[in-house]
Amino acid sequence: MSIEQIIVLALLLLPLVAAVVVWCLGPQQGPAIRAVSSATSVVLLLLAAFLAYSFLNQNRHFASSGSVFVPTFVPGSTLSEPHKTTWTIVSLGRSDGNVQFFLGIDGLNLWLIVLTALLALPCVLVSYDHVTDRVNEFYAWLLALQTSMIGVFLAFDIVVFYVFFELTLVPLFFLVGIWGGSQRQYAARKFVIYTLAGSLITLLGVFGVVLALASQTQILTFSIPEMVDLLNKELAKPDALKFWGPVQTWVFLALALGFAIKVPLLPFHTWLPLAHTEAPTAGSAILAGVLLKVGCYGFLRLCIPLAPDASLSVGMPLITWLAAIGVVYGAFCAFAQEDVKKLIAYSSVSHLGLVMLGMFSLTLTGLQGSLIQMINHGLSTPLLFLLIGMLYERYHTRMLKDYSGMAAKLPLFAFFLVFATLSSIGLPGLNGFVGEFLCLAGIYEQEAHFRKQAILPILTVLGASGMLLGAWYMMTMLRRVLFGPLHEPHHEGHAQVSDLNARERLLLTPLALVCLVLGVYPNPVLKTSEPEMSRIYQLSYAARERAGFVQKAPAPKVENGE
Repeated sequence: MSIEQIIVLALLLLPLVAAVVVWCLGPQQGPAIRAVSSATSVVLLLLAAFLAYSFLNQNRHFASSGSVFVPTFVPGSTLSEPHKTTWTIVSLGRSDGNVQFFLGIDGLNLWLIVLTALLALPCVLVSYDHVTDRVNEFYAWLLALQTSMIGVFLAFDIVVFYVFFELTLVPLFFLVGIWGGSQRQYAARKFVIYTLAGSLITLLGVFGVVLALASQTQILTFSIPEMVDLLNKELAKPDALKFWGPVQTWVFLALALGFAIKVPLLPFHTWLPLAHTEAPTAGSAILAGVLLKVGCYGFLRLCIPLAPDASLSVGMPLITWLAAIGVVYGAFCAFAQEDVKKLIAYSSVSHLGLVMLGMFSLTLTGLQGSLIQMINHGLSTPLLFLLIGMLYERYHTRMLKDYSGMAAKLPLFAFFLVFATLSSIGLPGLNGFVGEFLCLAGIYEQEAHFRKQAILPILTVLGASGMLLGAWYMMTMLRRVLFGPLHEPHHEGHAQVSDLNARERLLLTPLALVCLVLGVYPNPVLKTSEPEMSRIYQLSYAARERAGFVQKAPAPKVENGE
């Protein structure tokens, strides 16, 4: 195997092996456990960075034929079949009925894997001081969570995808339920009940699309690229929608429910504020940074490619309106909060609503905007949670009314909090602006396409209002916490409270630098994701043609970023 194929496997297995090691060390070996966890996180980030470098140096072109997703660096692949794995893990008694350990890298999952690796080290470092009970178990579950999240993004077999999708529930359940706040057990149960119920319905959608394809093509496959390719060929047949129209609708609704809960979309969001509030700081950061993106990623990887007509006829009106309402609703809920963690949690409902708004514009601009905004939110929001966790460790309160003028007491903390806030609200020059602009441009383009008239673009206005409202509640939070006369919460020993230490500065600085770099130069993310997004756009364009929205003609093609 090539070095890249080995790295793909290492990304999956390294944190799992480290989790077993730290578990076996026992709770009394705190320094050794932290050292192993930190070293594992550093190596994981270096491996992900090398993989991204190798991927960027590939000469990838937009292809007008073949599979929609063509992964590279596939472990177990051969020179004759460079995009297919040879590792069968379950055989159903026929040559084409195999569940395979099919992993790979493409422009859709690369930067989400890098994001997961980037957040691993800050989550380990921020837990050094406040996690003192059952230390080995905490870090073991944190590392196991890394494996399950990376597994979701790497999987190109729909069964393997679903297995890792479900496994993400287990580590977070224990992280929240054992090391969370006063309502930790209730928050953990609510999180699992919500997400597990949606996931079981998603499983019906997985089986539904597999069996429907098998009944029509006589090919039983679980490979996501092959399934999308087979569906494309089926939909090209005359009168294909007589069978595939109703099937796609039910498949889309089943798949979408589990993913919508994970995002979360309004009205499936009620588990999120409590889970964020009760989770330890590392749990909140990884939940906001990566786990919420698993739902968005599911829509891009499965829902739209495997149900393009239903995504147009059902998903576009349903998801866009739920997302647009969620943008405004989340913003007003955030403004009403006194607990800073709940404020940031509701801001995620608003920001991810904008992600889904751009995605279900089903335009190339909106699709690319949704992906880069997923990454941007995965940087700025964990940065906010890490900072609030540091403040909580000093004063043991998150209530806005307890703080005032803290910039005078903690100037470095104030600098990072202002930076993270400006990134979150989309200040031009920082990462949030790029994704928000593209999402809004995509939904505006979609509305103009379907309405054909110069009328008020309602969804665009609702989406843009979320940016204005976001600036309102986030700047209000800054004013109350950092400015005005100095007022510290009543807390024994608070006179000895100091500004950010070297470890805290170390874990915050890389995230802040990446936010700055992506704000100035987002091209690597946009360019590498362009082939995959263009193919997803082609699928939606073909669905528009079948629905009679456009004259049947070749879809616009994008080549080499031009």
